[in-house]
Amino acid sequence: MADLVLKGVEKAYGEVKVLSGIDLEIQKGELIVFVGPSGCGKSTLLRMIAGLEQITGGDFHIDGQRMNDVPPAQRGIAMVFQSYALYPHMTVRDNMAFALKLAGKSQAEIAAAVDKAAKMLQLTPYLDRLPKALSGGQRQRVAIGRAIVRAPKVYLFDEPLSNLDAALRVATRIEIAQLKEQMPDSTMIYVTHDQVEAMTLASRIVVLAGGGIAQVGTPLDLYERPENEFVAQFIGSPAMNLTPGEVVETGAETVVKLANGGMARSHVPTQPGDLGRTVNVGVRPEDLHETEGTPIFHGPVEITEALGEVTLLYLKPDGTAHPVIAKLPGIRPELRRQEVRLGADPAKVHLFAEGRSLLYR
Repeated sequence: MADLVLKGVEKAYGEVKVLSGIDLEIQKGELIVFVGPSGCGKSTLLRMIAGLEQITGGDFHIDGQRMNDVPPAQRGIAMVFQSYALYPHMTVRDNMAFALKLAGKSQAEIAAAVDKAAKMLQLTPYLDRLPKALSGGQRQRVAIGRAIVRAPKVYLFDEPLSNLDAALRVATRIEIAQLKEQMPDSTMIYVTHDQVEAMTLASRIVVLAGGGIAQVGTPLDLYERPENEFVAQFIGSPAMNLTPGEVVETGAETVVKLANGGMARSHVPTQPGDLGRTVNVGVRPEDLHETEGTPIFHGPVEITEALGEVTLLYLKPDGTAHPVIAKLPGIRPELRRQEVRLGADPAKVHLFAEGRSLLYR
């Protein structure tokens, strides 16, 4: 398997630059997930790694070898696309073996590789079927198996589950996680717009935004310690609540008076010079709870959404530009049109200034 290094990588189409300053190191055996909003360049970056898009600036190395001008077939990379791209007239066995036949492998080598991959992906009973006789999840497993038999240095997945229905997405996501457990030394890069896929599959997540990298870290790093407001709101659903306020006490515990009249305490440390500073207070909906003490947010509940295990509350406190969302455990329909007071553990309250978390200054 392989280590990958991107240094100052850029991509431009004429005068339009879509990616710039991409610096990233991927270690052997990692499963890296690229996430970001539509148009952020995550699929473009994946295709540049594959050699399907030209790198217009910077350097890309695999195991110390510069790959910028190396043809895709010589990079030791296998790619699984959003569409299955299976040959409809070939059986599952022949689809999986096709690349090995083109490479001139012996029948014994091909059979051994296909049988091993089929067993790993639970496809052995379907090897003699045509793709039309398979479910969507089975077809996607065949596409993954076609990549596995090639024993590449790096596996690339470009939104492989987006064509599946909700139940199949969950089942196939679990199968990919199990596959990674069976191939611990395999280096994988996975592109998705689905946060659940990113949080459950990734060794580390790369969040892309505005043509660059917003943050790289483990799923829990990004969830618990976002470096900026974009990552704070992009990771997590519903998105983190952000409300402006003014620092009124500094030290190991910071106190912020919010524009809505509430008060927030945070374990993000501040300095005497921060007194009076305008900050945005961030609290995730799942970290809010009802309180009898001084609330961070208070106001009438406009809408409730009962999801079974939790209830979402939407309220619009005075002085806030956007509704505040709280995620409370259980079913709470009685709270609709009621006045609620919401607080949070100071350890769960984030502070941002000029878009950056005060933890990282």
